[in-house]
Amino acid sequence: MKKAMIGLLALAFTLTIVLPALAEDPVAASGQAQTTETKNLRKEIVKLKYVRAQDIQNILYTYVGPGGRLTLSTNMPGVLMVSDTPENVEKILAAIREIDVKPADVLLTVQLVLGSEADAATDAELKGDPIIKELGKLLRFKGYTLLDATLVRTINGENAEVKFGPKAEFELALRPDVAGDAKSSVIKTEVRLRRIEQLGFSADKPIVNVTTLIESTLSIKSGERTVVGVSKLDGGDKGLILIISGKIID
Repeated sequence: MKKAMIGLLALAFTLTIVLPALAEDPVAASGQAQTTETKNLRKEIVKLKYVRAQDIQNILYTYVGPGGRLTLSTNMPGVLMVSDTPENVEKILAAIREIDVKPADVLLTVQLVLGSEADAATDAELKGDPIIKELGKLLRFKGYTLLDATLVRTINGENAEVKFGPKAEFELALRPDVAGDAKSSVIKTEVRLRRIEQLGFSADKPIVNVTTLIESTLSIKSGERTVVGVSKLDGGDKGLILIISGKIID
């Protein structure tokens, strides 16, 4: 009986020493805190519609906490995995909703007009055109002929190319960049007009001469119409006039 009592007293004395030591052990406390924090992490798999995960990761990292993670895969650029506290995950998801939006559709109407200093004849559809009337006051051209007109529909920030002209000898490259809100949007567009002349063949491959006629950047409001540029043809008395109007499609 005495031995049993002595054993119990020794065990109680040992627990009295060990338990406070464990409670004061910073490593043990830290481990318990990390376990609790890990349990509180929220994980989400986000499917992006219009942007790539790698393009927005730097923005999203500003909302990631010390224990949070963003996981990307090059094989699935439209998928993003988020792991963080519920509060941080909500901030990340809110940022994604602001960024991952459908880009604007832009419809560009393009006219290629030939101006002549010698020929005073003007096409009937151009006689009442206010831009042509204004050009008549500014330029030396007496007559105007519509060589071709085309519609180009593209997405904001995307490149678009079209060949047009009487013999499809002109190549037009466009890249719109929409800025502003829906009520006062501005379409800033990079424009390049080139003429491609086929000179012959060599080893069954065409020999072409490419000349850049107009290269410019214009900014217009949705629905506006403007002259991009005028280019002389072969140094003669004729010139090409490029007229563009832009509209954002809802």
